[in-house]
Amino acid sequence: MASASETVENYKAISAAEFFYKYKEIAGFANPARALYQTVRELVENALDATDAHGILPNIKITIEKADQVHEYYKITVEDNGIGIPPHIVPKAFGRVLFSSKYVLRQTRGMFGLGVKVAVLYGQMTTGRPVEIITSQPGLRRIYYYKLRIDINKNQPIILERGSWRKNRDWHGSIVSLTIEGDWSRSKSRVKDYIKRTAVVTPYANIVFMTPEGEIYYYKRVIDKLPSPPKRVKPHPRGVDLELLKRIRETGKYTTLYNLLTKSFQSIGDVTAKKLISQAGLDPNIDPMKISDKDLLRLVNIMKKYNKYRPPKAQALSPLGPDVIKAGLTRIYEPEFVEATTRKPSAYQGHPFIVEAGIAYGGKVPRSPPDKPNLLRYANKIPLLYDEGSDVITAVIKEDINWDNYLVHLPAPIVVLVHICSTKVPFKGVGKESIADVSDIRREIKLAISEVARKLRNYLSKKIKEEEKKKKIVNLAKYIPEVARALSIIIGEDGLGYNNILDKLAEIAAARTGIPKNEVEKVIKNVEIGT
Repeated sequence: MASASETVENYKAISAAEFFYKYKEIAGFANPARALYQTVRELVENALDATDAHGILPNIKITIEKADQVHEYYKITVEDNGIGIPPHIVPKAFGRVLFSSKYVLRQTRGMFGLGVKVAVLYGQMTTGRPVEIITSQPGLRRIYYYKLRIDINKNQPIILERGSWRKNRDWHGSIVSLTIEGDWSRSKSRVKDYIKRTAVVTPYANIVFMTPEGEIYYYKRVIDKLPSPPKRVKPHPRGVDLELLKRIRETGKYTTLYNLLTKSFQSIGDVTAKKLISQAGLDPNIDPMKISDKDLLRLVNIMKKYNKYRPPKAQALSPLGPDVIKAGLTRIYEPEFVEATTRKPSAYQGHPFIVEAGIAYGGKVPRSPPDKPNLLRYANKIPLLYDEGSDVITAVIKEDINWDNYLVHLPAPIVVLVHICSTKVPFKGVGKESIADVSDIRREIKLAISEVARKLRNYLSKKIKEEEKKKKIVNLAKYIPEVARALSIIIGEDGLGYNNILDKLAEIAAARTGIPKNEVEKVIKNVEIGT
């Protein structure tokens, strides 16, 4: 029989870095193909957040190059012209998991403070090579260089090299290089598609992409209009939980419960604060640190149930806007029809969100599958390429919209873009590739798509009527030359000649059908020469 000491499990705590080192699949690094795609994505998202979110028109350069003749190692470098990173922050920004500038209540492309650090870890474990960073901020006189890796046990950066040099021009931004094991042959199409889809929603950016084969893809800026950058906001009381309230309390800034509620939350003024405190049976002047967890939980539940708050503020969000969406779709697809809409702000569980939709039809838009239009999904300006089948946007496109009602008979040359922006997008996993089916969000997606689809229907209806008119004139034009010849013979030499009669008949046909006379004449000419 085993002794008690032999049957006791060994317990130990592990760092966040060690956790994601062991379970890298959670963050999207399941295999070399997915890891290469995910690394590109994380670096590009950081580059864009460093530019457009700060009012800078982005210039982004992405380079993927083979880094080893024997192994499938690839060096991925992304350069931007953004605000740069303060030099003392660089080591933790790239060498400490869950250290981020994105833990604030505003819309950002990133969400968890994981992505680039997990990429660094993945590069470390597959190639042994460190991450390299070159950065400078506007107004600084020097450019800073770091080469570092992550201490997995301590979740701390290990600085291998650092240096700086004087600027010879006012450059600002960042250049980040990572070498990882990847599978370019399998990830090639995904990476190219990701960059193309990024270009759709950033028509205000210059994007250059160089592949390992030396191919260059250039998406030139076509609009100088940037989306309004997001602003930090206070949390909405509908989204509060016990831990959030305890964290706010423990900052020590507030001497009374009344003061805490009115200063820490949006939509809570004097009257609302007093109502909430009264319903919770608490003293408005009590020191928040003296409130028991039981009383605090009662207050949280009352705050969640209260239904007379103003909606969450939308200043924390940065929608693309119809002009940007239309410019982006036009840049890539050159469609015959394009339309876009931005819905009014809504909220779920105390978190504001905005749904946008765009439609492009014809031109260079590829034919869709038979069961749904081509679909471009975005969340906080991030293209979502994986897990399309489990996404609420896909469910709406396939289940909630009858495309025949909009004169779209699939397969058709149509692409639908849907963008959801929120301070908290309800992703299904850390990989951030599909959005959960939240009823409030699903309803807004349907309304947004229906709005632009109605405009497409109006366009297609007019197009069908015009085509029917053209068919009529083609049928009529078949007989006009023969009628003109017959009339010229009947009238004789003293009457109108053949050409004059033909001109009169073309004029009559144009008046009857509403088709411009010059188009009628083109059809007649084609009939005369036998085409």
